[in-house]
Amino acid sequence: MAGPAFLLDVNALLALMWPHQEHHSVVKAWIFAGGRKHWVTCPTTEAGCIRLLTNPVVTPGALRVSEALHLLQTNLKQPGHVFWPDDVNLLTSISLCKATLQGYRQITDAYLLGLALQHRAHLGTLDSGIASLALLSARTRVFNLLDKTRRN
Repeated sequence: MAGPAFLLDVNALLALMWPHQEHHSVVKAWIFAGGRKHWVTCPTTEAGCIRLLTNPVVTPGALRVSEALHLLQTNLKQPGHVFWPDDVNLLTSISLCKATLQGYRQITDAYLLGLALQHRAHLGTLDSGIASLALLSARTRVFNLLDKTRRN
């Protein structure tokens, strides 16, 4: 695989897939700019995205499960997509973040960051707080897709 790989967290994947998400155009433009980025999904991000797409409390105009699965399948055919299995166990994955974990809402973020690091890749996110989970040496691997200074 040439070029950097970016594991998209659940919210970044949702923004890429769902045209009504407020950051859809930013994320889509960033991923497909120049066609040089490899964007990655895994079972955790795919399932989380389907969960959000089908939840009317979170997603106005929520989809039926079959519609959400079809949308996912269509998007995964886009250029540059790479699939990774969840091939790192939770304890190994979060070992780089254990000291900074504050609560239950950070577990999935820490897992995804660890998975990206295990694959020598970056975590693409819309959440500026995820970088604080990483040890100082790994913070450059968290890529906030909304940071205008890092969009290229």
